[in-house]
Amino acid sequence: MKIKIPLLIILLFRIFPAAADEGMWLPMLLKQLNEQEMQIKGLKITAEEIYSVNKNSIKDAVILFDGKCTGEIISDQGLILTNHHCGHSQIQAHSSLEHNYLRDGFWAMNRKEELPCPGLTATFIVRMDDVTNEIMKVLNDSMTEEQRNEKIKQAAFQLEKKAVEGTHYEAKVKSFFNGNDFYLIVTETFKDVRMVGAPPLSIGSFGGDTDNWMWPRHTGDFSLFRIYANKNNEAADYSADNVPFHPKYFIPICVGGVKEDDFTFVYGFPGKTQEYLTSYAVDIIANVSDPNRVKVRDQRLAIIEEAMRNDEKIHIQYSSKKSGVANAWKKWQGEASGLIRSNTVQKKQEEEKDFAVWVSKDASRQAKYGNLLNDFKQVYDGFTPYITANDFYAEAGMGIEIINYATGFSQLIDLSKAKTRDEKAVKAEAEKLLKAAGIFFKDYDAPTDKKVMAALLKLYNDNVVDSLRPSALMEIKLKYNNDYAAYADEIFKHSVFTSLENIEKVLSDPTKKNLKKLAKDPAWMLAENINSTYQTKIAPTVTVRNNRLTKLNRLYMQAQLEMADGKKMYPDANLTLRIAYGNVKPYHPRDGVDYNFYTTLEGVIEKYKPKDEEFDVPAKLIQLYKQKDYGRYGVNGKMPLAFIATNHTTGGNSGSPVLNAKGHLLGTNFDRVWEGTMSDIDFNPEICRNITLDIRYTLFIIDKFAGAKYLVDEMQLVND
Repeated sequence: MKIKIPLLIILLFRIFPAAADEGMWLPMLLKQLNEQEMQIKGLKITAEEIYSVNKNSIKDAVILFDGKCTGEIISDQGLILTNHHCGHSQIQAHSSLEHNYLRDGFWAMNRKEELPCPGLTATFIVRMDDVTNEIMKVLNDSMTEEQRNEKIKQAAFQLEKKAVEGTHYEAKVKSFFNGNDFYLIVTETFKDVRMVGAPPLSIGSFGGDTDNWMWPRHTGDFSLFRIYANKNNEAADYSADNVPFHPKYFIPICVGGVKEDDFTFVYGFPGKTQEYLTSYAVDIIANVSDPNRVKVRDQRLAIIEEAMRNDEKIHIQYSSKKSGVANAWKKWQGEASGLIRSNTVQKKQEEEKDFAVWVSKDASRQAKYGNLLNDFKQVYDGFTPYITANDFYAEAGMGIEIINYATGFSQLIDLSKAKTRDEKAVKAEAEKLLKAAGIFFKDYDAPTDKKVMAALLKLYNDNVVDSLRPSALMEIKLKYNNDYAAYADEIFKHSVFTSLENIEKVLSDPTKKNLKKLAKDPAWMLAENINSTYQTKIAPTVTVRNNRLTKLNRLYMQAQLEMADGKKMYPDANLTLRIAYGNVKPYHPRDGVDYNFYTTLEGVIEKYKPKDEEFDVPAKLIQLYKQKDYGRYGVNGKMPLAFIATNHTTGGNSGSPVLNAKGHLLGTNFDRVWEGTMSDIDFNPEICRNITLDIRYTLFIIDKFAGAKYLVDEMQLVND
């Protein structure tokens, strides 16, 4: 395998090597890049024990869970441990007024009680191969971006096809280093995954939005699932005949705990980082885009939360939605604040000055890279109004559920308008939409969405310049005297998109007459106006400038490879398997504030507020606390709950195993500290910390709280 030590660039480079504990490293390159440093910091196993294609390794116990989180295999019976918020949608899907598993928790006390989860997947990495040479040989500098992308697509398809011939595996070529390197990733995906256990929200989401992204933290953020396979231990669709999967490797669990300065590493699938943005991009994120998106979600959350407080059914329907909206909302606030506080724009500007000096010292570099910084500036000049319009389209326009849902009918309506009507295609599209309708309306409340519409359309109108604003907003001004509530009332009064019954009537009989009515539906017409405005006035400029940035960034990468000169660098996260490593540390986020590195159950009791949505506590947990009934999981009369370390993590790392020096499980990664959320763009080892749920608290809840000790008995517990 060709070993390279380049840096992935998205919009700019990093001139210096990664800071201490910074980095999300490719596991197949640990031997060359990281093993020695990791062992100096405390690692007691080898890189091959972490990642190997020739023998079983920890890699074989780490999964991509539900395509967006990480999970780990913790028994020889395919038992998965991940976060509660990663399993939230499944817990919510199984919940009802009669069986409210969100409120009460769920524990299967035998295999027959484990609940099937249609659509839920668990994906293992089989291997990752460098295929850069194979891709690059079909490319040349004279190609347009469209031609280049098509050639990459064709070459990748052939590599993927060859890699999985004669197997049940899947393969995907992914771009690294800003389109300068490519890796083929071979995977095995299991589709029969069943829900095994989850604590109630009062444990699994203790602290709610108030504590989200915060430290000290007291959230028991975990859930349990199990992989099932056919009788040959192969991936298979759900069947009652399937049996628990026997993995190649499962992770032993350390009940010995952690102490300050202990070595830890995180193994998972980080989703996206942007460590190498230009000063122009960082300025827009911190001062334009993040504030825009937060402003919209402020309104959305206030309306949703009020509805959830007043109706238990809506609470179940919107629980998962609210978590998704709130998670990014709070993260963006912390990110913008952290970027400003850390003077990241100024830091990037200094790096850009250093780059210019490096370029100026060589005539060939001058010819190749001399205009790059100015080219970036030209792209960003005048871009802010379009970025703002883009943000409000995504957050305010598509944040209205009925508008987002109606948008999904575009193809059906286009088919109905065709001069030559394709009845077969119309019927197929109608059947597809009919099948999906039940899923949408199961978790939809029209009165809540109507309030959201009124609030978000006002924000859209108030914050986007006239030339980029949907014309329908002018109608609200002229016809409704800026009464957004009255406008929303009219939309919802006359639209078929407000109820399953109305939609079923149309889709079950997709005649030309019925579909013509659908095309005149007020919700559809508003959706069409919002979408057409985006497609004609916003998207063209955004696309042209982004395409320009793509080409500039690839050239920047070439410059960085020259400039790095062998320095150890890491690629930005792209939802591929990575290793981050660091040490257990307290931290000092701001003047006069110092935080310890761990929390205990005592903190839960201190925060306890009876009947409070975020800080209520189950009576049994209080009883266990009063009796100090912690079993083997407590220490000196206390029940450890969470700890922080300097590992570099991001979204997608949720549920990742946090491992000790011997590769034993210390807990599950579930969050970062709020002051350090800018780590996706600017990692600061002084204040950036990942938050881990201590495995001892997880075991305590399973065993002593839930009475499901049989699950603990499946696991291999060790003391160090």
